[in-house]
Formats: sequence, structure tokens, C-alpha cells
Amino acid sequence: MPNRRLRLVPVAVAVIERRGRYLISRRRAGDHLGGFWEFPGGKRRVGESWEACLRRELREELGIAVEPTGRLSPIRFRYAHRQVYLEVFRCRITAGVPTPLGCQEVRWVQAERLSRYRFPPADRELIASLSKGRRGIIRASKQRRQQ
Repeated sequence: MPNRRLRLVPVAVAVIERRGRYLISRRRAGDHLGGFWEFPGGKRRVGESWEACLRRELREELGIAVEPTGRLSPIRFRYAHRQVYLEVFRCRITAGVPTPLGCQEVRWVQAERLSRYRFPPADRELIASLSKGRRGIIRASKQRRQQ
């Protein structure tokens, strides 16, 4: 079998916690990994910053404005036909109420119950970390490093 390079898909992911619950969204049935739950976010466009991608995706998918407050450890995962690179941000909602505009539904879920939902394989490490009460390795946000 030939060794072929898989396309790398850069994805910005928002981990939003409110009162001990995390915001998750369910992918539409016809989409790639349809029916799976995920932390909101999406593919980064060429030339787009991670933060701009995050803000655009959450506005389009959920109708909310967010502010990144820190980064967690990134995730690289290889599927059969592509690789994904997830740049994971802790965020807070600054405006709006999460509404399923570009997804099937949204829920606020307690950390210990996240494992009851079907997430894509790339999210397993993050789910395990949050479910065990670990907050992930938080790196200073870009805005804070520049101060």
C-alpha cells in the first residue's frame, strides 16, 4: 500500500464552560461525522487567524460572540482520509444565546456526563481530560503574550 500524505485540516475549537457545564453541539445528519456531538468550532480559512476563525464559526453556527481566554493543548488526529489539527481555546460568551443555526442542536452538559455522548474520535482525549476534572494544559492566549 503506498504511503500517501493525508490532507491536514486546521480546526479551531471552543471549550465554553458555564456553571459547571460545557457547551456542545450536534453535527447535522448529512455532514461529515453527522449526528456526532462536538465542541463548537470549525475549519480555519487560508490567511485567517485562529481567533478570527473561532469568532466567525461560532457566530455562523450558534449566533454567539465569544472571547478566547486561553488555549488548551492542541490535538492532532489521523482519520482514514484526512488528518485534523485542533487548536483548542477556552472561551467565554460575550453576546448572544447559543442557537443551532449551523448544527442540529446544542446542549449544556456536565463534565462527568460528556462521555455519554458520541463524539468524533479526535475529541476523545479532550473529553477524558474534562470528564476527570482536568482542565487541560492551558497556554497563555496570544493577546496576553503580547501584553
